[in-house]
Amino acid sequence: MKISPQALPEVLLIEPDVFRDERGFFLETYHAKKYAEQGLAATFVQDNHSRSLRGTLRGLHAQLLQPQGKLVRVIHGEVFDVAVDIRKGSPNFGRWAGAALSSDNFRELYIPPGFAHGFCVLSETAEMEYKCTDFYYPKEEITILWNDPAIGVRWPIAGEPTLSPRDRAGKPLAEFSARLPVFSK
Repeated sequence: MKISPQALPEVLLIEPDVFRDERGFFLETYHAKKYAEQGLAATFVQDNHSRSLRGTLRGLHAQLLQPQGKLVRVIHGEVFDVAVDIRKGSPNFGRWAGAALSSDNFRELYIPPGFAHGFCVLSETAEMEYKCTDFYYPKEEITILWNDPAIGVRWPIAGEPTLSPRDRAGKPLAEFSARLPVFSK
């Protein structure tokens, strides 16, 4: 397994060892001890599974009082997955990192607490599973505008994405300034 920091060093790309033969493949999608030995010692308390159609964009979502870290992987199809640093005072505040995750490349992305998360679907359909470090609390969730020019995510999609009403009503990151978590080393 290889774990690599991304453009935001706390965001980690995990490339697991995949064992293939004429029967198919095998991989460990999570192994607490091995992940901890490479610096990812998060405790996960909730697993989620989502399915989306091509052109769907979900995000950018975050919880403020009980932020969730997420370990994301695609089990069918392909997505472009994005993390945005929303920790007030962070040297990388408002910057983003993204990676293509697919059922063919088996990559995972770790998005730590204090980062917003979103993704867009590049294949006909995509199914994702992700582990969370805290439970979902909808009253604490914020939705940052997917195309906030102050963040400038370069989504690899043509035209307007398919958005939920909640994502369409997202607000620029600056509007959440007073409520954002404070960066601490």
